Amino acid sequence: MRSYALTKASTVGPIADIVAASGGSIVSVFQKAELPLTLLEQPHRLILLRDQFRLLETAARSIGDHSLAVRLSTEAGIPGLGAYGAHLITLPTLGDAILESSRSLASLLQGATTIALTVEGRWAKWTYCVTKNLGLGQQKNEMLAIGYMIALLRYFAGPKWTPHRVEVAGRFDGRRQIEDVVAGDVVSGDRAAVVFPAGLLELPNPRPPQDREPDYPAVPPETELAAVVRHILLLQLDQGDAGIDRVAGRLGLSRRTLQRRLSEQGMSFEALAQRTLLDEARDRLREVNVPITEIAYELGYSDPAHFTRAFRRWTGESPLSWRRRLTQ
Repeated sequence: MRSYALTKASTVGPIADIVAASGGSIVSVFQKAELPLTLLEQPHRLILLRDQFRLLETAARSIGDHSLAVRLSTEAGIPGLGAYGAHLITLPTLGDAILESSRSLASLLQGATTIALTVEGRWAKWTYCVTKNLGLGQQKNEMLAIGYMIALLRYFAGPKWTPHRVEVAGRFDGRRQIEDVVAGDVVSGDRAAVVFPAGLLELPNPRPPQDREPDYPAVPPETELAAVVRHILLLQLDQGDAGIDRVAGRLGLSRRTLQRRLSEQGMSFEALAQRTLLDEARDRLREVNVPITEIAYELGYSDPAHFTRAFRRWTGESPLSWRRRLTQ
């Protein structure tokens, strides 16, 4: 069964800068990965986890850099984790942050993933594992995770801290390149992991911790297909084709299967697409400096008049009237 696990686009970090600095074409990378370049300007977007895998693998191959994924995350640091990272650095100790990383991962960053911490004697082992086989690029995703794990450790232990050992699941290429990035030994293991002295778990937060629950939009679980489809619709709008065939294809489903599974959740594709378009239109209309004509084209309308008629049908007023009422 296919996985519909989502992840935040922000996790790919400074991918455009690294690809360009290595002489590659970020446009070509995104085209081959079948993703819109607009993701670079919209890190809050949710994409399928396997689409992230394909993007990482495509980028690494395009510039011949086996360490690309871990470079992305170590350079992006905690900000690359978005709401998830912002929450983890509110915890009082490193140990608290690592334990919380497992609890909040699925709701704040990505699905189909587990994180675990084990302590044996003087060593702690922090592991990362994607629970489903999503194909090409999975090992690159694990290396991406290793970089972010090291970034969190360095937040508590200091920017010059280095791991005792890093483990990559299975066989891998580019050992020397990866070791240069993580500044430590890299070996093959059962799971992606960072090994470090267990005493570091008691390190206090270098900033005053905040005792509060995170107030961030949740990542929908893959069982909520309607919510997943909504995010795929937004992604396809950026590519100029949000029709049911394109959305179903990205999910690895036929049109009929997608319609049936949405119906089982009490939703039709047409109603979901209309609601998504309306919500996106309202969000864009709040940006008063963006022309309505431009918004219409961004939402996939070939003629702004068609957008006006659709918006009036949904709300009872034109986009211009809605915007004026909002600003007044």
